[in-house]
Amino acid sequence: MKPAQRIVALPPYPLATLLRRIRELQWQGMDVINMDMGSPDLAPADFILDALKRSAYDPAHHGYAGFTGTPAFRQAVAGYYQRRFGVKLDPDREVLSLIGSKEGIAHAAWAFVNPGDLVLVSDPGYPTYGVGTLMAGGDIYPVPLRADTRWLPDLASIPFEVADRAVLFWVNYPHNPTGAVAPLSFFEELVAFAHAHDILICHDVPYCDVTFDGYVAPSLLQVAGAKEVALEFNSLSKTYNMAGWRVGMAVGNAQAIEALALVKSNVDSGVFRPIQEAATTALTGDQSWLVQRNAVYQRRRDLVWEALQEVGLEAEKPVAGLYLWARLPQDTTSEEFCTALLEQQGVSFGPGSFFGQQGEGYARISIVQPQERIEEAMQRLRRFRR
Repeated sequence: MKPAQRIVALPPYPLATLLRRIRELQWQGMDVINMDMGSPDLAPADFILDALKRSAYDPAHHGYAGFTGTPAFRQAVAGYYQRRFGVKLDPDREVLSLIGSKEGIAHAAWAFVNPGDLVLVSDPGYPTYGVGTLMAGGDIYPVPLRADTRWLPDLASIPFEVADRAVLFWVNYPHNPTGAVAPLSFFEELVAFAHAHDILICHDVPYCDVTFDGYVAPSLLQVAGAKEVALEFNSLSKTYNMAGWRVGMAVGNAQAIEALALVKSNVDSGVFRPIQEAATTALTGDQSWLVQRNAVYQRRRDLVWEALQEVGLEAEKPVAGLYLWARLPQDTTSEEFCTALLEQQGVSFGPGSFFGQQGEGYARISIVQPQERIEEAMQRLRRFRR
């Protein structure tokens, strides 16, 4: 048996490798506090769980639910975009259900990237953007994001010949891993850039409703002309604490939605109907519980940020997302620092190098542990830094 060349050349998913080491330490008896991944530890609201239960007891709901999403789910997504962003979507042509946004992100490359095509990928960024490109035989051009530009790409610094060759550009705000946010004015520049170079913008926005301090995140699709050049990927994983349910959506350009749907109809059979019905309930139901949930995250954010200041690790206080992005000492690499913290204190941070070359020198710290566990992790960090 010989694996395909695309698999041989494919890098392992870095957080999966880290998780294996964590499990080894746990088997050895170590109490590990995992603060590297962004899997919410809180449950969805009861009315969402009730909707899942009701639908699951209907014997007619256990067959295939359709490739593109139920009409009710697609209408709920369109209603959410209208209510949340003032963006009007055609639920039949501009909305597609996903088995979690990660699945759609990976499949997007199959829909839009030919072997040898160039894809612009934000660095640091979510690893799946680049992995999907590699699986499709495309080439990656890392677009550096740096602290001095507030983790926004400098579009003017991308060489003209690179921009003109590129077919797709991955961006993500609120940003994973840095927690940076983008103003609507940046999205306006990005849409103009895409029109000028005939590029499809793929904007990943799963953290848009996990926000603090009164911040309200915009959608790329609010910009005039964005639908002509863009897809936006969203998910219920973070907004509604439904990460394990695997349900999300791609919205935007109708032609691009059709192409992505063609790929998906050949490789999957859609999202389980009870999950779609619960997701529809989440999108259309009472949203007030999210305010209290975000307040929990905000308290956790503050706790971590204060501890980082105490131990001499610089970090911005993010106004969105589930992560703090901490600057590490210059005498160590991010993997060395995070490995030592894990092995010596049983606290797992995500090395910044996992997210690209520009992530070196940083660590991503998630806030999806109960407060008492975060407090314990910060005490261990203090001991580690003494």
